This record gives sequence, C-alpha cells and structure tokens, in this order.
Amino acid sequence: MRWEYLTVSINAHGWFGGGKLDAEALTQHLNKLGDDGWEATTAFDTNMAYGQTRSVYVLLKRPRPAA
Repeated sequence: MRWEYLTVSINAHGWFGGGKLDAEALTQHLNKLGDDGWEATTAFDTNMAYGQTRSVYVLLKRPRPAA
C-alpha cells in the first residue's frame, strides 16, 4: 500500500504570539480531515522560550488512491 501525507500547522495565540492552543478548533479541523480519510500519526510543538509554544504540527496520512 502507498501513502500520501499532510502536515497541518496550528498557531498558538497569546502573549507575544505564543502560549495557548485552541483545542476545540484543532479538534474540529482534525475531524473534518478524518472525514476525508486522513489519520493523525503524530503531533509536536515548536517552543519559543520559557515553555511557550509557537505552533503545533500534526502529521497525517491516508492511503493513496490506486492509479
């Protein structure tokens, strides 16, 4: 089986652009992608300083349609 991949970037908001992630918005976005066959495989954040998050990346995959 062959796969295709998608990377989604979600920006955190708050003091100087880093901090809190809108979990509800992320959940809604991932559910829409799931309806299209995408499956989240991993997620990670990018740190700024003092533990603040700048953005979160979610990697997704789904089977590639047969040619």
